[in-house]
Amino acid sequence: MAKMKEVFLALGSGLFVGFIFALLRLPIPAPPALAGIMGIVGIFLGYRLYMWVAPFFGGG
Repeated sequence: MAKMKEVFLALGSGLFVGFIFALLRLPIPAPPALAGIMGIVGIFLGYRLYMWVAPFFGGG
């Protein structure tokens, strides 16, 4: 249940920041939608890959 709380807090803070930027007529503080999502997915997968591979090389 704690993970869902983190998800909703992240979503809420993102909505708030996006609203404030739109209100102040500033450019959105994020990359284009698909590129941004793929960047986040890539970071997550790279982290998971490291956690999987590192024990084979004495790291982690």
